[in-house]
Amino acid sequence: MKTLYSRIVLTTIAIMVISSFIAFVLSNLYYQFNLKPFNDQKVSAMAKDIGNFYDSHPEINIHEYLHHLGQLGYQFYLVNDQGKEWLYGGIFRKQDLPSETVQQVLGGSVYHGIAAFPSGLFITGFFDNVLSNSIGIPLQVGGTPHALFIRPDITVQFGEMRIFFSIIMVIAILLSILLVGVITRFIVKPIVKLTEATQSVAQGQYNIELNVSRRDELGQLADRFSQMAKSLAQLEQMRQEFVSNVSHEIQSPLASIQGFSQTLQTKHLSEEQQQHYLSIIEAESRRMSQLSKQLLMLASLDKEENILEKTTFDVAEQIKQVLFHTEWSWRSKDLTIDMSLPSTYIYGDQRLLHQVWTNLITNSIKYTPAEGVISLRITEQNKHCRIEVSDTGIGIPQEHLPHIFNRFYRVDEARDRSEGSSGLGLSITLKIVELHGGRIDVTSEPGMGATFTVILPII
Repeated sequence: MKTLYSRIVLTTIAIMVISSFIAFVLSNLYYQFNLKPFNDQKVSAMAKDIGNFYDSHPEINIHEYLHHLGQLGYQFYLVNDQGKEWLYGGIFRKQDLPSETVQQVLGGSVYHGIAAFPSGLFITGFFDNVLSNSIGIPLQVGGTPHALFIRPDITVQFGEMRIFFSIIMVIAILLSILLVGVITRFIVKPIVKLTEATQSVAQGQYNIELNVSRRDELGQLADRFSQMAKSLAQLEQMRQEFVSNVSHEIQSPLASIQGFSQTLQTKHLSEEQQQHYLSIIEAESRRMSQLSKQLLMLASLDKEENILEKTTFDVAEQIKQVLFHTEWSWRSKDLTIDMSLPSTYIYGDQRLLHQVWTNLITNSIKYTPAEGVISLRITEQNKHCRIEVSDTGIGIPQEHLPHIFNRFYRVDEARDRSEGSSGLGLSITLKIVELHGGRIDVTSEPGMGATFTVILPII
């Protein structure tokens, strides 16, 4: 399996090779269309200067003259009309000059072999050391026509530079490959850490420290991954607590039902005792039924997919219906209901919001002592509906307020369980309100009651 590290290194090297090839081709094209005509003109001017200098100084020995020029970095090919040849300077790799060309130069024409040299994809013509890649001029030596062909000796003029640039290129390529390997390892290292962290998360280990101090995309990815791992750890802890709480909530009534059922099987119970135990079994069964219904509701609310069936309705009328349905419980405690419920229409799910008002009002009735007061208020402000449910009950200690919406949380474990509370009502309430794009706030002082404020968008 190819690793990301090897892929990046091989890809980078491939890019270097391809780029070098393209650069060579483009530079060759640049030579063919721009530099080659310029070099032809430059060498032609040099050949004419050599010929003019010799013509103006006929006493100079042509062979000594060309020999000295050849030592300065030029190659010469001299031929007379009898076909006798002389070479000065470097040796041509190939003497491929047609006889027709020699005859033309002997006849007085100038041969532009550099400009006419055929183009090739991988050959830069200026460096091809062949006789046809030269400039030819006619020359009179002792009254006899000669043809002189000249080209720069690249080996002499650029020999050291070619070695120098070759060394530079080799060193640059080797250093590039080395640096690509080092830098790629530096780039891939956070990804390797993320891969290892992913494996740890897959195995249920969420306490992960990536220690990736970078400000680029990989650093952001590492930060997001760390946040995700922390969130998963919290979710896992909540899941374990949830399972533990559900198991405990189910185990308690089951134990009661099992115990009293076994007691009822004895033959030494009066009818009054049997009825008492049966009522306890019935109460515990209702408690389990309520718990299962609330768990199912929470499960459906957690999905948050097409759960809301919104319509426009009068929320004040709905709250009055909840008061009517709970009338027996607040009248039995002789509670005073203080209402200010003007007709207010909102766009929401009637069934779910009915559950919200039921939970809040039944809690107020439950925790408000006899002859207490429950106040209900509806106000509109900034296209939002504000519903307040307050009471003069026992209140909630400040240290418990941040946790009362947590699932299975109870302010007083013993009292709530005895009163049949599952600790899910306020969690369901909060979830429904949030699904409607609203929020719920609570203020309370022990012994002074509590006020729950629900704010919902009207539309």
